[in-house]
Amino acid sequence: MGTLDRLLGAGIRWVWFRERDLASESRRTLGRAVAERVRAHRGTLTVGGDPALAAELGADGVHLPGGTSSAAIRRARLLLSQGLLGVSAHAIDEVRAAAAAGADYVTLSPIFLTASKPGYGPALGPAALRCATAFGCPVIALGGITPDRVADCMRAGAAGIAVMGTLMRSADPASQARRYLARLDAASHPD
Repeated sequence: MGTLDRLLGAGIRWVWFRERDLASESRRTLGRAVAERVRAHRGTLTVGGDPALAAELGADGVHLPGGTSSAAIRRARLLLSQGLLGVSAHAIDEVRAAAAAGADYVTLSPIFLTASKPGYGPALGPAALRCATAFGCPVIALGGITPDRVADCMRAGAAGIAVMGTLMRSADPASQARRYLARLDAASHPD
């Protein structure tokens, strides 16, 4: 929890709770602690792949895996009628399908090669972000996003970026988070 606390203290306000390897009760317990910390910082919490847990935690939304069916998206919407509903996508066709099924946003990955998931498909590059925005659904760039790549993603039409490994493996996650936030701010407010 120390890394999460440092990231929230540095200004990160959207946390995606992705812990999938814990037993159900341990995941719930950790989820409650994460939700408490995110709320204390007035942040947004989405829960990966588990609409029921997202509803139980009072999370702001759920993020469903790639390939999620339209029916599963509708079921998640019933559990979280006012919540954010995100879907992972790894190809333009998956962005189109998620948007058509009513997703509020999609993550598109990997935009760049990533150390977190080596071999996880070819890097799609910023050009894929440009194509993905055509479906009217906000697209979050994910995969290999370094501070130096933030502006490229935003210029290509990304609504935002998602970062995991770079922050979680950093010796100083708060400083690294501030670098990302400064790059996002600069890309959102060009001179």
